[in-house]
Amino acid sequence: MTYHVPRADIQFVFEQLIDLPALLALPGNEELSPDLLQAVLDEAARYIQQEVVPLNRLADIDPPQLTDHGVQTTAAFKVAYRAFQQAGWQGLQHPAEQGGQGLPRLVGAAVGESMSAACAAFALCPVLTDSVIETLVLAGSTEQQEIYLPSLMTGTWAGTMNLTEPQAGSDLSLVQSVATPQADGSYRLCGEKLFISYGDHDLADNIIHLVLARTPHAAPGVAGLSLFLVPKYLATNQGEYSAGARNDVQCASLEHKMGLHGSPTAVMRYGAGTGNVGEGAIAYLVGELNKGLSYMFITMNAARYAIALQGIGVADRALYQAEQFAAERQQGQDLERRFASPVSIHHHPDVERMLQMMRGLTESTRAFSYYAAWLKDMALHHPDADLAVEYQRQYEFLIPIVKGFATEMVNEVTSLGIQVHGGMGYIEETGAAQYARDSRVFAIYEGTTAIQANDLVGRKVIRDQGKQALALLAPIYQTLEQLRQQQNRQPALAAIAQRLEQACVAYSTAIEHMLVQNHSQQTRAVYFGSVPFLMLAGVLLGGWMMARSALVCAQPETDFERKKLSTALCYAVYVLPRAQSYAHSIQHSPLVSQYSTY
Repeated sequence: MTYHVPRADIQFVFEQLIDLPALLALPGNEELSPDLLQAVLDEAARYIQQEVVPLNRLADIDPPQLTDHGVQTTAAFKVAYRAFQQAGWQGLQHPAEQGGQGLPRLVGAAVGESMSAACAAFALCPVLTDSVIETLVLAGSTEQQEIYLPSLMTGTWAGTMNLTEPQAGSDLSLVQSVATPQADGSYRLCGEKLFISYGDHDLADNIIHLVLARTPHAAPGVAGLSLFLVPKYLATNQGEYSAGARNDVQCASLEHKMGLHGSPTAVMRYGAGTGNVGEGAIAYLVGELNKGLSYMFITMNAARYAIALQGIGVADRALYQAEQFAAERQQGQDLERRFASPVSIHHHPDVERMLQMMRGLTESTRAFSYYAAWLKDMALHHPDADLAVEYQRQYEFLIPIVKGFATEMVNEVTSLGIQVHGGMGYIEETGAAQYARDSRVFAIYEGTTAIQANDLVGRKVIRDQGKQALALLAPIYQTLEQLRQQQNRQPALAAIAQRLEQACVAYSTAIEHMLVQNHSQQTRAVYFGSVPFLMLAGVLLGGWMMARSALVCAQPETDFERKKLSTALCYAVYVLPRAQSYAHSIQHSPLVSQYSTY
């Protein structure tokens, strides 16, 4: 179960589908060059293939254990994590002035995807630390930044986010954890949180928890939530801590999960009388009181994008293994007798279709997810303030689509991977089943697909009467015009153009239907169609990127280019027509809502 980082495919996105020169021209990027970025990605691929790829199977069969000394992770994780720390990968995309390396989010996206492809359970730890870093950079006090960021940036300390409680799943208005103010400005926090990824482990020297809680007299609901920083060990200046200053925070148990076995998912208790600081976990307010949910959205949005990358990574790993298996497994006769029997199964039309589907879904989602990272880089650093705001607006519109679509896409791709393996895919030893088990939670945590879709429709489409949503079509229609101009040179471009135009019409029609439903106060009907709309948008964005890929490779001269053109055509034929189906579902949502029996 080997895996090689798809460097050529990643480089293709960077060079052909993303405006890399515009990114490199941003202030602060003067010392960056395409060659330097390629060198960073090459070194990341070397580390990932040598240190992380071998962990995947081990993590599945040798999960973490809760002991009297805390959680002990899979033994091989420690070696790989130490190499991760020493190479400075944790601070890759964070501001240089805060101790990071200051590289673009686009680079961080590529490295994050490949880390997850290698071992999603291992990659989840740095993902959460990234989210905590981003929150402290944007919302933490100067003192908090000075004490915690240096060690978080190096990965010497790790981070977590604590939202969910037994009675409060996605409904954070039900959070009951309480933080009581103390005379010295700190708080004593008591409560129980569950589903906390890497809530406790032995990879880092200290763990910094960001915890949603309410003060004793806070307003009910989300309006009374505040965000608190709770270290496992109390820290002092410059990232130092005392092993004796053990905070009152404890891992009560570890969940037994369907997949991601190597990632410890903990039930965390705050204020259980453990540690040696007295009763109640010592906590520090992040930002202002009663604004905890807005700060936690910084953490969640960073994590949501990272989980999308996990979906893309595991999809690519499943694709890689399916292609390897299909090239080696010999079964049956070639329909046209081109080869002696038995033939490798990748010569059978339907196996080829499945492999092309896997590749098209993975590559298209990678491309528009990287495009979102590029938008974030432009928003953060563009010298024109108005343009920076516009880039940020586009990025925020794409985030729920990226997260929702990528994490649903991986379920389809890993299922196809099992199917390509046939009966061997159902056997754990091949590893194909692990990808399906590991990735199934991606569409659930950090906000289910429905939560992403409700955000997309309610906060982004309805709020501005579809203005931002329809603006997405402008660059796609430009690509359509380019396809038409070149279709005489390459017949495949005509088919791609036809399907892409139909998807654009389906998208705009769906928006029109939702606006009409909302105007006539058919609220339930709007949200019956929210997930179909998110999936429609993802299909369209993927089709756009595949069309651009086809334009680059319209006159293929290499096997790589021929594969790109073939994949783009397969996507147009088998995936883009889904847009019309989704639009029809949205159109008839009022009828479904009317006859609902729930």
